[in-house]
Amino acid sequence: MNSNNEHRECSSIPKLTIKPITLKEANEFIKQHHRHHKKAVGHKFSISCYNSDKLVGVAVCGRPVSRYCDNGLTLEIYRLCTDGTYNACSMLYGACSRIARDMGYKRIITYTLLSENGASLKASGFICEGEAGGEIWTGKRKRDNGVPKEKKKRWAKYFK
Repeated sequence: MNSNNEHRECSSIPKLTIKPITLKEANEFIKQHHRHHKKAVGHKFSISCYNSDKLVGVAVCGRPVSRYCDNGLTLEIYRLCTDGTYNACSMLYGACSRIARDMGYKRIITYTLLSENGASLKASGFICEGEAGGEIWTGKRKRDNGVPKEKKKRWAKYFK
């Protein structure tokens, strides 16, 4: 074991489980925990991540927002939000990917702010496709939706 505690004891890694969740319940969690996004408006499905009996994260998935990506075979993760529990993000990204593949999708995408490193996405097998969109998702309209005015990166995972 490294003396500066870089590694975690096996017993300290949480035992996480994935469960279904309603959009209403997922949005309540997002409202309380997401750093910069508000609730999702619609979805195809939502899932949750539990550590024992405690809800520690949610993911909301649906049709791609970008009409250029909405080809009927691509699913977008609109929101992924956790309370910071170790491995919860990776667990949710992995579960969303398996569900998308099993539903017949050929690709799953999501977006992060340019300043976010995407470590959980990389760990879950996503690849960065580069910058996407502008600083404001609404284009030239100057609507402030609470999202930081920062470029985004699109991440994708492909299925055979």
